[in-house]
Amino acid sequence: MATKKNPALDLNSVLQDLSGQFRGLNTNEPGQWPWLPKLVTFVAVAAALVVVAWFVLLSATADELQAERDREPGLRQDYRAKLAQAVNLGELRKQKIQVQEYVTQLEKQLPGKAEMDALLSDINQAGLGRGLQFELFRPGQVAVKDYYAELPIAIRVTGRYHDIGSFAADVANLSRIVTLHNLNISGVGPGGAQNAASAGTGNLSMDALARTYRYLDPSEVETQRKAREASQKAAAGANK
Repeated sequence: MATKKNPALDLNSVLQDLSGQFRGLNTNEPGQWPWLPKLVTFVAVAAALVVVAWFVLLSATADELQAERDREPGLRQDYRAKLAQAVNLGELRKQKIQVQEYVTQLEKQLPGKAEMDALLSDINQAGLGRGLQFELFRPGQVAVKDYYAELPIAIRVTGRYHDIGSFAADVANLSRIVTLHNLNISGVGPGGAQNAASAGTGNLSMDALARTYRYLDPSEVETQRKAREASQKAAAGANK
């Protein structure tokens, strides 16, 4: 009569055989290990690598996500501003044309280098036309700014009170921009300034600094551009 094998004994023997593969393992020679320890070790190392890689990638992704979240308010604000501009694009274009026309009008009030002599003559004629006598008419050193040049002129005129006032008004009404600064009016001859002005007779002397402006010619604009670029490079080098 055939005997039946006990499944429990077979299972125990299998477990003992498998556990026996983990006994006496030489860590210096993993290549000599049985197949099961090799498989377990491979799975453990692979799982550890996956976990480490997951946390590293997840950490980098979390930082990028936070950076994008920090950018979101600024992007929303830019979007609203650009949306408002897009809605008012037609009106903005009209305003741009108006500003360009206004700038063109202002530029026409600035003489070029070749027209400066004519402008100085106009200032002189404005004084002579009012019967004033020029005791001083001395152009100074031209000061070149970013987009224009400024010419100071020291003047001293002598004449009647109302004529000096009319001369100042004539200068202000010139087609080119001329401004008067540091005005100083004093009396000439007996009686002093107060008596001469109140009586409307006698002569007064007016010292002033007239400033006129001209636009830069292309060579001067290029020189200014190069100077700004050199200054910016020097500043950038100093900050490093």
